[in-house]
Amino acid sequence: MNIAELLVKCLENEGVQYVFGLPGEENLELLHAIKESGKLDFVVTRDERGASFMAAAWGRLSGKPGVCVSTLGPGAINMLLGVGDAFLDFAPLVAITAQKNLSETFKEAHQYVDIFSIYKPVTKWGASIGGKNVPEIVRKAFRVAQTEKPGPTHIELPEDVAGMDAGAQRPMNPAPVNYPEPPEEAVRAAAGMIQKAQNPVIIAGGGVIRAGASRELLRFVRKFRIPLATTFMAMGAVSSDEELFISTVGLQQKDYISCGFEKTDLIITVGYDPVEFSPRYWRQGSEIEKPVIHISATPAETDAAYQSFELIGDIKLTLSKLLRARADSERDPSFFIKLKEMQRKGMPLALSGWPVKPLRIINEMRGALGKKDVLISDVGAHKVWIARFYEAMSPGTVLISNGLASMGFAIPSAIAAKMLCPERKVIAAVGDGGFLMSISELETASRLGLSFTVLVWNDGGYGLISWKERIRYGSEFFTSFGNPDIVKLAGAFNAKAYRVEKESELGPILRDALRTKGVSVVDCPVDYGENMKLSGMLGEIICPM
Repeated sequence: MNIAELLVKCLENEGVQYVFGLPGEENLELLHAIKESGKLDFVVTRDERGASFMAAAWGRLSGKPGVCVSTLGPGAINMLLGVGDAFLDFAPLVAITAQKNLSETFKEAHQYVDIFSIYKPVTKWGASIGGKNVPEIVRKAFRVAQTEKPGPTHIELPEDVAGMDAGAQRPMNPAPVNYPEPPEEAVRAAAGMIQKAQNPVIIAGGGVIRAGASRELLRFVRKFRIPLATTFMAMGAVSSDEELFISTVGLQQKDYISCGFEKTDLIITVGYDPVEFSPRYWRQGSEIEKPVIHISATPAETDAAYQSFELIGDIKLTLSKLLRARADSERDPSFFIKLKEMQRKGMPLALSGWPVKPLRIINEMRGALGKKDVLISDVGAHKVWIARFYEAMSPGTVLISNGLASMGFAIPSAIAAKMLCPERKVIAAVGDGGFLMSISELETASRLGLSFTVLVWNDGGYGLISWKERIRYGSEFFTSFGNPDIVKLAGAFNAKAYRVEKESELGPILRDALRTKGVSVVDCPVDYGENMKLSGMLGEIICPM
């Protein structure tokens, strides 16, 4: 074997099924080894960004590192966007980049830039293969990528090293990552804090879904009668129709759940990371600092607004231990349940009109998708509406780019989601801006024979930024653009395309699109005049103390 063939053997040994990426002159040895593998499939994407978004989505949905490959220089730099997205959304990913021959990396050379240094700030770990220790490098890359907090790792493979003889090196066997149990004395102390609290509230983060701890969290919520909010990254960790589920959190403006933060005497975070929702927003309107219990596999981030009592260890085990404590049968969560009702009914936002109102689009998506089906939101004004109003019913059914918040995320992620879960319906909700940033991957989806729906929220501009401009300056600037004919353009990619021309058409069109074999694209005009109405309502919330 040469080094490239050994690297492929190591990927096989890690259970990798798909490698996403583009071919280049400097990674041909690796791609030839993948071709000869018989166990790996190389998914040729139209853009390295798309490859890294696909790998990140694969990691988030499966819990196992997705793998993306690029050539050197421009290819590797282009792939960096999805790697950065994985870094801030804690998605396990292994990025493999090619590089010039070792004899050229110390001087000026065509297409040579120091990719290893460029990747370092947005990866957990990385190594450049020099010919030895390949099994250790690959095993460590996968182990570090998967260990809490998960994220991307980086392997660099110089062109000449790829063809070197591998000698007697052989893959290392994967080993599971196990997390310790929290100390008993810490569990007892936390249980005491919970029993004494009259109005505790839970904030669940993405770590709950990563740990597969949704069932334990639900039992905890029900036993102790503690109201629950989830971050955008944890949507579906507990079903939205659960009695004590109150809201998602993540908006910077005051929301009804903010009233709960003002009233609470204990905040319990489970699998939460500050990148999901800054803790400083809990303190709005609070005269005293609230005690916090931090339940996570990793210590709490150092933050002046997030000083907590820590229960560090396996989240499922921690919740199971807490479930043995005595429950306070006197606790009354009715205040929070009232907040939930106010949240549902207290915002008289329009459901009908033309162009289609955001809430109408969300209701139609919810009606068209089953509890286990997948909604993927790109970044834009629609993301705010989806995160705030879409009712998620199961873990891993809503994917949002939250940490890096990168446009162009949804269509590549839908490809990975459909490959991983072919039995589920998938909608990629995108703005017209994000749609044009990743439209080339429709060809990838068509070539792979995948069936999912892209729902374009079409407002002819960068709606989220114009929303913020209007809030800050009272006017919009530099956010409007013209669009091509989206229906004709989608048709050129072999997608079945629909144009919504009146609001009553959206529901039937969406259901028909989801039944379509192959990729479908729905062009839906949206009325973002509702944005300022939502902002105004959030700013005027009065807490029912």
